Amino acid sequence: MDISTSGNRITIEGNIKSVSDYQSIKSTIDSVTAQNKTIIIEVKDSISITSSVIGYFNKVILKDSVDIQMKIGNPQLLELLQDLNLASVFKAIKA
Repeated sequence: MDISTSGNRITIEGNIKSVSDYQSIKSTIDSVTAQNKTIIIEVKDSISITSSVIGYFNKVILKDSVDIQMKIGNPQLLELLQDLNLASVFKAIKA
């Protein structure tokens, strides 16, 4: 997995699957949300997302009051978020 930032936009390429992926996402979001209360997360091609990342996104939204907007490249991942009733929470749309 590769992660990059530009302003309030975070781009994730590759599959999100390991603990190190979670730690990279967490530290990146922490640094971006220090400057921005609205962030855009673009998940280019991951087919899944770990429960730890989902939990962290929920914490950032509900506890830290950060507005997350997700752009999902893989239709299977978008469908998964819809099935889990998380698409509206994460404001997830097809990229």
